[in-house]
Formats: sequence, structure tokens, C-alpha cells
Amino acid sequence: MDRRGFNRRMLLGGAAVVGGGAAVATQLSLAPQAASAAEPAPAAPPGGEVRRIKLYAEKLADGQMGYGFEKGKATIPGPLIELNEGDTLHIEFENTMDVTASLHVHGLDYETSSDGTKLNRSDVEPGGTRTYTWRTHAPGRRKDGTWRAGSAGYWHYHDHVVGTEHGTGGIRKGLYGPVIVRRAGDVLPDRTYTIVFNDMLINNRPAYSGPDFEATVGDRVEFVMITHGEYYHTFHMHGHRWADNRTGLLTGPDDPSQVIDNKIVGPADSFGFQVIAGEGVGAGAWMYHCHVQSHSDMGMVGLFLVKKTDGTIPGYDPHGHDH
Repeated sequence: MDRRGFNRRMLLGGAAVVGGGAAVATQLSLAPQAASAAEPAPAAPPGGEVRRIKLYAEKLADGQMGYGFEKGKATIPGPLIELNEGDTLHIEFENTMDVTASLHVHGLDYETSSDGTKLNRSDVEPGGTRTYTWRTHAPGRRKDGTWRAGSAGYWHYHDHVVGTEHGTGGIRKGLYGPVIVRRAGDVLPDRTYTIVFNDMLINNRPAYSGPDFEATVGDRVEFVMITHGEYYHTFHMHGHRWADNRTGLLTGPDDPSQVIDNKIVGPADSFGFQVIAGEGVGAGAWMYHCHVQSHSDMGMVGLFLVKKTDGTIPGYDPHGHDH
């Protein structure tokens, strides 16, 4: 099963999956609407499901490492895992490599047996398998009356044992991936992209080699941004902006969240946001990059390619840009 099929099937519980990673959920509105009125955006359902998947850790041909849902199809970053608050996920993890590896997640609930470290013997020897269990929960009050936040947010997973007991070698080689936990009612995007600033590279690709991400004007596009390595960065996207809160969206005209287009990020930080591609600015090749000047000068840059409905991108020469 491919990444988008897995994600949308989990979130929509059987809703139709259409081309380009868009998921369409049938919705019934009791309010009168004009014939030309746009349908409301699909929303995440309530959680509470028990899910099971298989995940592999593999060495790649270029000496890097990756995670994948299918053997022989590992990627950097690893596949996007999406859950809804209240879901439990059992991951059968198989280490196909010749070094010990693991799976460690941020932001979710788990017992020490699913921590993914040598400290509590939850790593996986070469050729071995292990089931990691991740749980999520909705917000609510504790018995003492204090408020407990829910699991919803933009999180990530990574190796914690390759190279050192902190997984430094595994992370440098590409053993990392995104996790999204949604709250019931959260707006679902047409497509989701992951951007990882790992030391001075983006998604472990050479300087000035992207990656570039595509959309059409009007698409709702979600970005998951993760940072690994030794450096602090600033993530900036041209022409688009988002709310600095859990979802990246404003809840209404009185939402006090600051609207930004640049955010400071440090090692193991993660956040996400949604934008309407080209909203207010139109189609074009919109740059994203680290705004630490020396970092962008050294190639920490890519493009958000927003196409017109006819597929063209005004002023863009795919063979003429720097990366």
C-alpha cells in the first residue's frame, strides 16, 4: 500500500482516494447553498481505532538508510504516518540492515518497551523484528482537575541506536520520518509534503538539489517541517504564510495566533501548517529556504511550484534555476 493510500484510508475510513493524493469525503450540508458554493473541506473523523502496519529499515544504494512500508521501497524521509486522537498503532518493525536499528517517536504515548533505545532494550538486531505500540489520546481533565493536552500535532519518528546510543549515525543517514496526529474536525489537505533540515541538507539531498514540491492554484497543501542535526535554522516560505499554532490555521477572526512566514527551528523540532497554493499571489515558482544567510547561500533551498490550471508556471524555467 502506498503512503497516501495508507494515510487517507486511516483518516477517512474508506472514503474515495483520487489522483494526486487528494481524499474526498462525502459530506451532507443541511444549510441551503448556492449551486456554485464550494463544498466544505474534508475533516478528520473521531479517533479510537486500532491500526497495524509493517515498517522496514533498509540500507540504500548510496550508503544512506531509510524507512519504508514495503521491503525494497525505503525513502528519505520515511513514510508519513497519520493518526487521529484516540488511535492506537501497532508497528511491526523489521530491521533488514546489518546494524542494530530502532524506531523512536516524539509526541505520542508508549511504554518503555516501545521507546526504541538500547537503554531499555527496545532496539532491533540485524534481521530482527519487533512490534512497537504507539498510543494517542484526546484532551481532557485529569483526576486532579488540571488540563491534559491531547496528542494532536505534527510530530516525527527516527532511529535511536545507529552510530551512537542516540542514533546520530542513523539520523544523519536518513532514518527519520513524519507523524501527524489529527483532532476530530481538523481540516484535511489535498496533499502533504515533508521538509527536513538535517544539518545543512534538505531531506538528505545534495545542496541546491531541492526537493521541489508541486501543487495547482487553489490546492490545500500541508507541509510538515522537521529539523535534525547540529544546527539551528529558520524556515521561510515565499508568498505564503500560516498561523503559528497547532494546525497552522486560524480558527476565526478573533484567533490571537500570530501569522508568520518564517520560524526558528532547532534539532528535533517539528511543526506543520497548511496553505492554499497561490492564494493572493497566484501561480509561480515560490522559494522555501533556511533564512540563516550562510545556510541559504550554501544550498538549503527548494521550490514550491504552484501551477496554473493549465499546468504552466509563469516565468519558470525548469532547466534554468540554480538547483
